[in-house]
Amino acid sequence: MIDVHRLRVLRAVADHGSFSRAAAALRLTPSAVSQHIAALERGIGQRVAERSTRGVTLTEAGLLLVETAETVTAELDRARARIGRLAAGRPRLTVATFTSGGRHLLPGALSAFVRAHPEVELTVLEAEPEAALPMVRAGAADLALAYRFDGPLPSATGLSWLPLLEDPLYAVLPAGHRLAGRESVEPAELAADRWVLGCLKTEAYLRRYADRAGFAPRIAASTTDYFFAQTLAGAGMGVALVPHIALAPPSGVAVVPLAPPRPARHLGVALPARSPHPCAEALSEALRAAVGDG
Repeated sequence: MIDVHRLRVLRAVADHGSFSRAAAALRLTPSAVSQHIAALERGIGQRVAERSTRGVTLTEAGLLLVETAETVTAELDRARARIGRLAAGRPRLTVATFTSGGRHLLPGALSAFVRAHPEVELTVLEAEPEAALPMVRAGAADLALAYRFDGPLPSATGLSWLPLLEDPLYAVLPAGHRLAGRESVEPAELAADRWVLGCLKTEAYLRRYADRAGFAPRIAASTTDYFFAQTLAGAGMGVALVPHIALAPPSGVAVVPLAPPRPARHLGVALPARSPHPCAEALSEALRAAVGDG
């Protein structure tokens, strides 16, 4: 039988790259860490770690066990969270959501859910996907309303993904801009403009696109709020890239779709891959219904 504590020790070695740093993180001695790893190797009959002057390298067996350790740890954390809810008596449901999704998609779904499940105590936490998804894995949240751009879902191990909708990006231009009357616009056509950033992830997309198109974007303002970015665009600071559900254009701006193939955020719900909270599944369905009604 593989000892769960030894799996945690191996995971710490993988995270920190050495026995001594893992020992410090776990508040153990390096000798104790070494003994745990040796016992783990005896138990499975294979080496899990190779030490060298450059640190520790995990073997193929060690990497497999670390992946297993992440799954086991997440399951235990979720079990502890659910046991805590049982002790509280009243069912509890914790939802993590990014800001624009929480503002535009969550309220209608929550209203329907509360009508159907008035006994459930709801908590909503604001978090971007890179923080929200680990919260679901650890049991700190029961589901996450999240998104990804053109890459894979961050931190997806141990989670299932329910797609909700595509959220295309739009160009938000100051009134009177030379392209304000267009049916669509290529970002490369805005190469000479200054840019107002409303999110680090749209900035990453813009920089990748600009690099492929052969221009360097000139940044006029950088924010973490799409609504603020649109206000700055309206004030003539520059042009902004804004997802559809975050559009709240003030007076003095023009909103123009990006030309196909249109970049988009892919919105969805992340749940634990195993044994999700029954109420989390119900809220996921309410979100899907809200998107369909919209």
